[in-house]
Amino acid sequence: MLKQQFDLSGKTALVTGASQGIGKGIALGLAEYGAEVIILYRTDRTQAQEVAAEINNSGGKAHIFASDFSESDAARELRKQLGEKNKLPDILVVNASVQVAKDWLETEDDDFDFQVNTNFKSTLFLMQEFIPKMLERGWGRVLTIGSAQQEKPHPAMIVYAATKSAVHNMVKNVAMQVADQGVTVNNLAPGVIGTPRLDEPVPHVEERIDQRMTTPVGGIGDPLDCAAMALLLCSNAGRFITGQNIFVDGGMSL
Repeated sequence: MLKQQFDLSGKTALVTGASQGIGKGIALGLAEYGAEVIILYRTDRTQAQEVAAEINNSGGKAHIFASDFSESDAARELRKQLGEKNKLPDILVVNASVQVAKDWLETEDDDFDFQVNTNFKSTLFLMQEFIPKMLERGWGRVLTIGSAQQEKPHPAMIVYAATKSAVHNMVKNVAMQVADQGVTVNNLAPGVIGTPRLDEPVPHVEERIDQRMTTPVGGIGDPLDCAAMALLLCSNAGRFITGQNIFVDGGMSL
């Protein structure tokens, strides 16, 4: 009986930023449990095609689309494209985000707008575009991917951390409004996960601050750690969980 609760057969999942890292892990996990997956990428089509091929070659079904959420009409254009192909999702995983690592005193207008538009503003508009159809069906799952920085912001990522906190607040707001209509809205907040983002340069942090950002369990997490929680929250198994922020961070938020 419990196994059936995780079955996503007949569901379509849209995963933004799914060409690598956490988004890829979640896309593969949802596909393994039967979801038809729409892989959304911003620049690297080759990586997206590789993820789609992995799903298709395993007996699943995947499609790829491109979108840049730093642009104001991206969510609306995406919905138009998917609607034309009858691919409006039952599950929306908002994973795509950008971070500009700079000292807070050096953050400029363009750095601010790029991160706020991509990470926060676009999340609202994606919800506006796709939740109404879920409400019509009486079933839907929305999962945003936050960060342990909601609790412990990195000194060199002041805007990035702020956008993640803002999305968490928005998740609670929307979840409250649709909770009795079969749609759940939650936020999954990873800690340090082994993804290509770890290779991006970050300004030096004073040791006295860096010590506050350790992971108690030691080491780093794997995208599949996030995928397992995403599967719970995006399936019938998570039907009684909404408006929540769930850390997958090895205790970093403690």
